[in-house]
Amino acid sequence: MFFLIFGVWLILNGKVTIEICLFGVGISAALIFFMCRFMGYNLKKELLLFRLSPLLVRYFWVLVKEIVKANVCVLKIILSPELQPEPALVFFETDLTTGMAKMMLANSITLTPGTITVSVEDNRFCVHCLDRELAEGMEESVFVELLKEMEERERKWKL
Repeated sequence: MFFLIFGVWLILNGKVTIEICLFGVGISAALIFFMCRFMGYNLKKELLLFRLSPLLVRYFWVLVKEIVKANVCVLKIILSPELQPEPALVFFETDLTTGMAKMMLANSITLTPGTITVSVEDNRFCVHCLDRELAEGMEESVFVELLKEMEERERKWKL
């Protein structure tokens, strides 16, 4: 978070000088101190996020790849008059434990064209799909595997 605040400081200043960098370091440190003291921010969370960053980058690229694949499927459905979509509501259970992982999975499903997360209750997801083909293998998708790996690393880090 420190580097993010410092980066925003540099971008807003428009140039990089020694004085601007020194003031930026001071202001960034003061903001981090304020966040830790009054907003419940924790530096341990920052380190966890730093440790999870390779997985988050990989998750982002997998998401982009899945969005492109789903766009192609939806485009085929739209442009082929002989293909009749079969909309469906799909229910599936997942063993993700953290709210953040469930939120990331729900948002990833919604960002993928042709699917929308309708509801999430405990570990049960309800997803509307433009076609049944888009719903195949959703419960053991690449997203779920990466999120499980993130949860496992987080669990190890907290111990």
